[in-house]
Amino acid sequence: MKVSFYFLFFIIGFLNCNAQSTFQNEIKKDTTTLVDNAYREDQFYASITYNLLANKPDGVSQSGFSSGYHIGFIRDMPLNKRRNIAIGVGIGLSSNSYNQTLLISKENDDFAYSVLDDNETEFSKNKFATYLVEFPIEFRWRTSTAKIYDFWRVYTGIKFGYVVLNSSKFDSSTGDLKFSNIDDFNKLQYGLTLSAGYSNFNLHLYYALNNIFNSDATLAGEQIEISSVRIGLIFYIL
Repeated sequence: MKVSFYFLFFIIGFLNCNAQSTFQNEIKKDTTTLVDNAYREDQFYASITYNLLANKPDGVSQSGFSSGYHIGFIRDMPLNKRRNIAIGVGIGLSSNSYNQTLLISKENDDFAYSVLDDNETEFSKNKFATYLVEFPIEFRWRTSTAKIYDFWRVYTGIKFGYVVLNSSKFDSSTGDLKFSNIDDFNKLQYGLTLSAGYSNFNLHLYYALNNIFNSDATLAGEQIEISSVRIGLIFYIL
């Protein structure tokens, strides 16, 4: 996990070092640019991520590919005359799945949690998923102008999400378990975001600040403090 973060921030640092020199070259080509008082950037976004679980309980591991799909609209509100520094506030939809070995079952009408052992239990699928309405807030810096459409960007902020639906699914040769609207999921989820890149190629990171489950979800008498980390690509559209 630490290696992934170091690599990501190395890439972002590299992008920042090159952004200023690239911008100077681009602005020389754009000396006739006039300030457009209506100019805005990056109103729509679409993202695909690989979803990781942080703070996993002992014995819990991820298996397979855990994916996330995200779309939305952000209102771009420039703060300066050149309109390359802005605040973005938006709304979006997010779907996230997590393939792992934490089994969700029911005992006496209450949800129970245990760790699957591959050597003892043969199963083809075990995952839980969340579907959210999200509200991103971003501070935005970019090297764009009204006439430059390929540019460097660094957007950072916080994203709030409200879970409108959750589900879990376990498939095995001895039986299947399926649940939805599990009360033990935190309805409100939030985390820090960072997007950086050039033109259409942008890296995206979401680091959750709270747990996926609430205090009612326990494993061996201890609260399950699993949180989400999403790493992927994001595409912006005017």
